[in-house]
Amino acid sequence: MNRTNQDWWPNQLNLDILDQNTQDISPYDEDYDYAEEFQKLDFEAVKEDLREVMTSSQDWWPADYGHYGPLFIRMAWHSAGTYRTIDGRGGAAGGRQRFPPLNSWPDNVNLDRARRLLEPIKQKYGRQLSWADLIVLAGNVALESMGFETFGFAGGREDDFKGDDAVDWGPEDEWETMSPERFDEEGDLKEPLGNTVMGLIYVNPEGPNGEPDVEGSAKNIRQAFSRMAMEDAETVALIAGGHTFGKVHGADSGDNLGPEPEAAPIEEQGLGWDNEFGEGKGPDTITSGIEGPWTQAPTQWDMGYVDNLLEHDWTSVKGPGGAWQWEPVGDELENSVPDVEGAPDSVTPMMLTTDIALKHDSDFRAVLERFQEDPAEFREAFARAWYKLIHRDMGPPERFLGPEVPDEVMLWQDPIPDADYDLIGDEEAAELKAEIRDSDLTVQQLVKTAWAAASTYRDSDKRGGPNGGRIRLEPQRSWEVNEPAELETVLETLEGIQAAFNDSQPDETKVSLADLVVLGGNAAVETAAADAGYDVEVPFEPGRTDATQEQTDVESFEALKPDADGFRNYIGDDHDSSAEELLVDKADLLNLSAAEMTVLVGGMRALDANYQGSDLGVFTDQPGTLTNDFFETLLDMSYEWEKPEDSDDVFELRDRETGEVEWRGSRVDLIFGSKARLRSIAEVYAADDGEEQFVQDFVDTWHKVMTLDRFDLE
Repeated sequence: MNRTNQDWWPNQLNLDILDQNTQDISPYDEDYDYAEEFQKLDFEAVKEDLREVMTSSQDWWPADYGHYGPLFIRMAWHSAGTYRTIDGRGGAAGGRQRFPPLNSWPDNVNLDRARRLLEPIKQKYGRQLSWADLIVLAGNVALESMGFETFGFAGGREDDFKGDDAVDWGPEDEWETMSPERFDEEGDLKEPLGNTVMGLIYVNPEGPNGEPDVEGSAKNIRQAFSRMAMEDAETVALIAGGHTFGKVHGADSGDNLGPEPEAAPIEEQGLGWDNEFGEGKGPDTITSGIEGPWTQAPTQWDMGYVDNLLEHDWTSVKGPGGAWQWEPVGDELENSVPDVEGAPDSVTPMMLTTDIALKHDSDFRAVLERFQEDPAEFREAFARAWYKLIHRDMGPPERFLGPEVPDEVMLWQDPIPDADYDLIGDEEAAELKAEIRDSDLTVQQLVKTAWAAASTYRDSDKRGGPNGGRIRLEPQRSWEVNEPAELETVLETLEGIQAAFNDSQPDETKVSLADLVVLGGNAAVETAAADAGYDVEVPFEPGRTDATQEQTDVESFEALKPDADGFRNYIGDDHDSSAEELLVDKADLLNLSAAEMTVLVGGMRALDANYQGSDLGVFTDQPGTLTNDFFETLLDMSYEWEKPEDSDDVFELRDRETGEVEWRGSRVDLIFGSKARLRSIAEVYAADDGEEQFVQDFVDTWHKVMTLDRFDLE
């Protein structure tokens, strides 16, 4: 086997995730527009086809109770449920359940069959319907086909054609394990992890470490679901609603299962987990290793799960698959459920340790009891929580497509009001930039404020960015990285300019603070470029509006707070990764290439935009001027770098002749001279003829970052 550079040098800085942002590996041509194609769908025809599939049991993989609905719900849930708010990664976007590692996770056993059942529908609608949308829509239609009224559905998820290598699933190197390294000293999941067990979506259904520990299970549930920004009521609604349908499969031990799809032999054609127990399907199916249904009507929406859980006592036992599960005490529920075709006439309901945990945790139980008293509240809570689960990673509502998008905008969608005024034009923008330049605000202050607003954007879940003007709201205005005292000064000045301009307009033309923050950053970049001898104009598209504090979920927005931002030479405490690795991760969330990351860092250092005015990396005698001095100095062999004995993160650049310290730099700064790929880019900008290209590339990349959240411009 050929060894890669990463094999030879495992500690090498990996830039592959940035390459994903530049490579188009889609088989569709460059003119393909999925949003346009989706709008051509006969949406009701798709749903009718799905309803037909639901009840057309196939001999090669028969449907439990004659209905694939529960299987499709599990498929959709496990697609969307990988999302975590901390870095916005995971989720249903891209249809990544089709690729490793997700297609081969132990928690996704037999979901390969679910997707194959949908293959004829995907073939029929082709480019008009992505796998990502189809997987989620199948779950929605499954709920409806079994008597539940969903809250709605939005399309618009484009397909990926490879897995996402940027997601950190945990430190373990073995499936279904839960190592101590996954948790901090307080026993909480380390960021950015969202699942407590390697290869499982959330938690071990048998209980922590495979033991029926209901208290530990409740703790794991609360942690895992909170990482999706689900509160207790939403968590209970999702679990209770989902477990109202279907059954789990553990006819025998998982030792009967063959290798997962990625390890299966070629003749399996992408399927895995070949089952050698009995017929290997139907009543002999092995999935989780736990066996049995939750309710007496597994393909019907009712209160069966809540009633069974609360009204009966349960005891832990080992099921036929050798896994811990719970059976009812007494014989009241014995043989009360018809089993799947080909099995004995009836079976007894069961519960998972995670179900029993809901009953024994006082807060979770209170929600269950409330739902039991008010079934309508339960129905509404599950409808809303399910809608949130399957749409959480899609970003703002303007990206939602299709006839079933609800009119209501939820708080978790980070609502931004529509402009009820006329937008500024080029003439007004020029006037406002002149006002900003005439103020006391410096290039550094304007650049740092615009960057603080825009760099919250995450392409992983399309959250953040300057639109909404939330830089002036909590929690963003108080984040340490944004230097709150200095930010307050900038905002007060910009708000004064905004008020004076809006009051002076004879018509309905107004400017939002969100637009003004970006315009101020653009003005600063243009001034800095002019001081370096370059006449540039940063493109500006008005249209951002200002959200209110009431439209901002403070707790949810805390997830956007950067614990490290190499572009500002800021790094917080307690990081397991190096500063340069954190920089690459941030660049990936901003959808940047390696070249774009490089030019931004060099430009931000030239503009003197470091956190708290640090001199690290500001390799220039003209701070605030958009020169290529950062790259020239970094690569200048008349200097040599040294690492002081008392520091691992700060380095000194000494003159080779005098030995004097001329400059100081961080690991983030030095990586552009140390890492071969990044050095090759830096050399382009450091060349005698490279400065003009550097300035233009910086302007282009700056504009890109300022408009990442402008989905209305696409």
